[in-house]
Amino acid sequence: MNCYTINRTSTVPVLDGDWDGPIWGDTPPLDVDIFHEKGSDHRPKTQAKLLYDDADIYAIFRVEDRYVQCVDTKRNGSMCADSCVEFFIEPVAGRGYFNIEINCGGTPLVHYNAQSASNRYDPVKMDDARMDKIKIYHSLPEVVEPEIADPTTWLIEFSVPYDVFEAFVGPIVRHPGTIWRANLYKCGDRTSHPHWAMWNPIPGELSFHKPEHFAPLHCGSG
Repeated sequence: MNCYTINRTSTVPVLDGDWDGPIWGDTPPLDVDIFHEKGSDHRPKTQAKLLYDDADIYAIFRVEDRYVQCVDTKRNGSMCADSCVEFFIEPVAGRGYFNIEINCGGTPLVHYNAQSASNRYDPVKMDDARMDKIKIYHSLPEVVEPEIADPTTWLIEFSVPYDVFEAFVGPIVRHPGTIWRANLYKCGDRTSHPHWAMWNPIPGELSFHKPEHFAPLHCGSG
């Protein structure tokens, strides 16, 4: 099983996609590089970095991709059909998990699923007021159509305030030594070269909604 130390930051990321900049440059990346066998032979290089502070969780994804497409501009739409990155997190043990899915044009899906101990996916969609609190940077236009077949690198960076989660799971501990659980994904279900990649492996059927296969995020001191 993988594990990742999510370091504490004293500087709030400005959400400008600066992967190698002063805030993210020294943050170790994790690799989303385990591909499900049902996918095509397309294997985009996908990495992510995570940080936290007293107010928010921060994430940045960098994807070296091809066959990039993005057509869904409706919140809580079918983001996974587009070129998409995903962050699933269980911030309080046994209280369910959140799936944050953002297509390459920056349109998000955010669901809460209370069935943390089950394979069942029975989501509650995040309302607009809470969705508005999630800040997102995207390097590509909101719509990418027709599909870009040439090599294309794109980034998604976002912040999520704890109170978006705490409305569903109660207080979230966020100090060094805390352990959250998560998995991260890259997909493109309806692109010309569909693929499904994950950070921590999920054996068997193709489903990202397997919280029993989430891996530890260790909150560091920075």
